[in-house]
Amino acid sequence: MELDLALDREGVALQPSDSNDLLDDTVWIQQLERWLSSLCKDSSLNCPTLVRSADELSLGLRFTDDVSIAALNSSWRQKAGPTDVLSFAALDDAGDWMEGSSIELGDIVVSLETARRQAQEQGHSLQRELRWLVSHGLLHLLGWDHPDDDSLAAMLALQERLLGDGYSGQPG
Repeated sequence: MELDLALDREGVALQPSDSNDLLDDTVWIQQLERWLSSLCKDSSLNCPTLVRSADELSLGLRFTDDVSIAALNSSWRQKAGPTDVLSFAALDDAGDWMEGSSIELGDIVVSLETARRQAQEQGHSLQRELRWLVSHGLLHLLGWDHPDDDSLAAMLALQERLLGDGYSGQPG
């Protein structure tokens, strides 16, 4: 499976202490391809058939600031203020037009400012926080949601599996 990633990081700046590859296209393509491959191989997980059978997947990943994500949060969710991650799933409206070898998943938007604050509050690196937020957004693009405590716990556990070094896509 190949991933076509549109990465937008315009207007966000890394701090001197940040790793230079935090917003690198190649790093994110490799990470997302590993996650998608693992999710597609694991038949025990909810993953759309369109995604499992696709030769190419496409998604947008945007890193932005609190002001920009707050505007999106207000427009799309009618919620005031910034949030850490938003997902806009193309598969929610998938019809016959989406069938084929190339599938558009949608877009993930992450506030770098909020991610930085949350990483500091949690006592881990900005890199881990960004991976956590992008994995969360990716699961939303694949149809995962968390309307109740049980589904939230399952989604968070899967995120931990994805972020773990040893996740092979096998049920466990």
